[in-house]
Amino acid sequence: MSSVDEDLYQEVVVEHKRAPRHFGVLTAATHEAQGRNPQCGDEVRVQLRMEDHKVRDIGFSGQGCAICIASASMMTEAVLGGDEAAVCELQQRFRAVLTGQLEPEAASLGKLVSLAGVRRYPNRIKCALLGWHALMHALDDVPRELEAAGEELTR
Repeated sequence: MSSVDEDLYQEVVVEHKRAPRHFGVLTAATHEAQGRNPQCGDEVRVQLRMEDHKVRDIGFSGQGCAICIASASMMTEAVLGGDEAAVCELQQRFRAVLTGQLEPEAASLGKLVSLAGVRRYPNRIKCALLGWHALMHALDDVPRELEAAGEELTR
């Protein structure tokens, strides 16, 4: 990662931590799930208002490190208005980039690509993915334990 990329990564994380988008309780949510990483204490609740298999509104709340909150904030911007299949596909590409299975340039992540720097810090990948895990479970609307990933999810 070049120093320019590193600067962009840090700038984006700080901006979204300082002023997270779509932060707060969503009224009239139709789907929701909460994710918790017991290793670091991050907790994120994702709420959706779905209509015709599209994300019509989204909100998240909770507490976490800068990477966790920034990733959840950017996630809300990226998926708002998207259909369920596109949201799931985006989550898979984002996860693949962070886990090193896909190069950032090949992932078509838009602004989310600025979080690709997280993959240099393996212990922080869970932080960046926590909101995304909660989002996927909210779409499923079936709470499940993610023991292998180290997160706990509840509705």
